Amino acid sequence: MSGDTVPPHADAGLFRALFETAPDAMIVIDGRGDIVLANPQAEALFGYAAGALPGLPIETLVPAAVRQAHVAHRTRYMDDPRVRPMGAGYELTGLRADSQTFPVEIGLSPIAAAGGMLYVASIRDISETQRARQALVRARYDACVAQVGRRVLEATHGEKVFDDVPALIAATLEIPAVAVLLVDPHRTGLHVQSSTGMPAALLDALCAEPVAVAMSGNAPTEAEADTQTRAAIGWLGNCCPPLVDAGFVDAAVAPLLDRRAPTGYLLALAPERDRFDRDRLHFLQSLANILSAAIQRSRSEERLAHAQRLDALGQLTGGIAHDFNNLLTVISGNLQLLELESPPDPAARETIESAARAVERGAALTRKLLAFSRRQHLLPRVIHPAQLLFDLDAMLQRTLGERIAVTIECPRDVAAVYADPGELEAALINLALNARDAMPHGGQLSIVANMRHGMDGDGTMRRPSGDYVVFTVTDTGMGMSPEVQARALEPFFTTKDVGKGSGLGLSMVYGFVEQSGGHLQIHSQLGHGTRIELYLPCATAEAVADGTAKSTAAPAPRHARGTVLVVEDEAEVRRIAVAFLHSLGYVTHEAADAAGALGLLAAQADIDLLFSDIVLGDGMTGFELAARAREQRPRLPVLLTSGYEYASMDAAAGTFELLRKPYRREQLAMALKRVLDRE
Repeated sequence: MSGDTVPPHADAGLFRALFETAPDAMIVIDGRGDIVLANPQAEALFGYAAGALPGLPIETLVPAAVRQAHVAHRTRYMDDPRVRPMGAGYELTGLRADSQTFPVEIGLSPIAAAGGMLYVASIRDISETQRARQALVRARYDACVAQVGRRVLEATHGEKVFDDVPALIAATLEIPAVAVLLVDPHRTGLHVQSSTGMPAALLDALCAEPVAVAMSGNAPTEAEADTQTRAAIGWLGNCCPPLVDAGFVDAAVAPLLDRRAPTGYLLALAPERDRFDRDRLHFLQSLANILSAAIQRSRSEERLAHAQRLDALGQLTGGIAHDFNNLLTVISGNLQLLELESPPDPAARETIESAARAVERGAALTRKLLAFSRRQHLLPRVIHPAQLLFDLDAMLQRTLGERIAVTIECPRDVAAVYADPGELEAALINLALNARDAMPHGGQLSIVANMRHGMDGDGTMRRPSGDYVVFTVTDTGMGMSPEVQARALEPFFTTKDVGKGSGLGLSMVYGFVEQSGGHLQIHSQLGHGTRIELYLPCATAEAVADGTAKSTAAPAPRHARGTVLVVEDEAEVRRIAVAFLHSLGYVTHEAADAAGALGLLAAQADIDLLFSDIVLGDGMTGFELAARAREQRPRLPVLLTSGYEYASMDAAAGTFELLRKPYRREQLAMALKRVLDRE
């Protein structure tokens, strides 16, 4: 059918026979675009009755939405007619008489006839061929998704799996450029995690803040991807001109979704238009979801490892604090005994007082260790943030100096919190002093209290879901590098010069907040200051109604009489306790373990009070000893002491009096009086 003229009249029958028996549908149209001839295969393919097609415009056989475009294509072809064989012809969508559409492939041939040029179209239904092609393409996509998924599962570091992903995606989609962009933790810009085919200038432009803002505000969701991604090159090109300058005219952006906001984007670029159809967009979003899961898993593992590391350090420091407090008790006790027995020599007294001050500093150090390990004994009560911050304001203004501009804000609707007021104040002061040290040339410090309603908990009773008050301490100082920020909560870690910091300030704050049922977050960037947020649970209505805790002030000590059973597994500590008791007028019995103490209680009827350490070497704790002693003598007064406090101690505090090590002789006297008077 590709000859220059219609065959001679003698061959007209042969021509019609060939036309009607051709395996493909064949249609002949004239210069106006009207159908002149159609073979039976064409009538069957398009669903028309015999003889119904001639006289109809050829555009009747294409969907209405593309008819105008088809007229333009047809006109251009008729202006420059040429043979276009099947397989190299124009591929479009056909429309059957019942309005069903189907993909077709056509070949074109011009024929010179007596009445003018005619045009023959051979048409083939490629539905099955197209389905086979799509199946192969989708199989290739599925293989890529499976490969990336396997790499994510096998990766030891979640974000390292991204290194080869862009090249794998580019090869699968047959496009030149793909990048994985992650939002930095402070959401001030993007960074390129990995890429392929991206010019350096384009990578720099993609990391700029305007691009991050544009993408955060405009990147399509998965449901919107098909429509919005087609316009992605437009809005992305406006905020990132090097994208268009590099020759890319089509783009697809798949967000790496998270619960609250995207953590990054998968960006694919192509140098030709309409490159990303629905299948390609679905493929990209599927990969983006896998990569997002990899990021979330990696960060969850990092948080878990960090929490486990801090917990291990907490257990270690708690144990150190216990042993250290025993040593301080011996040192402090001997100093107090020397003070009682030494002659009135000013030089000797100054020496003793200097050593006593060192003991106090050591005791303060162990309190910080206990705070970090979340084993200190807190005395929580209802605190009104506005009043606390008001009292803190004047003190900080004097303490921090004129070069630090202090701003403190607390809206009226901020609820009360339930925490230890002394520890909360110490935590805020600690953060303020850290901020001052980070601003050696001056700067701005703000402390703001705000409400956060309906926050998620950590799945435990210790930090349940609910309403929290957030104390935010922000400075304009030097900020922290990611490496420093990762270790900022570890005890004894400090970036200050030797002698200018113990490295326990932030760890103490962290321990206090965690033990109070809240949590701490650090946001910092080198050169851009630091923001630390303390989340504390709101006080319940019942706690607010009850008001503040009762005063624990005790009356002055007295010279007493009575017999005390001292139970302490450390011989030197026991000796100090016995010496203190003798100096106060008490008679003593001694035991090194719980078994010996129970034997003495059974044998000695004159024992008026049990004074025991909590940590005893034979496996039985002071709590258990006190309970067994009460079985023998139900009204026996009990005083417990420890340098290592347990989480369960809060529950026992209502039953037994607790004296913390190291203690002074006067503190022991007051505690004994309280216990004896109560019983």
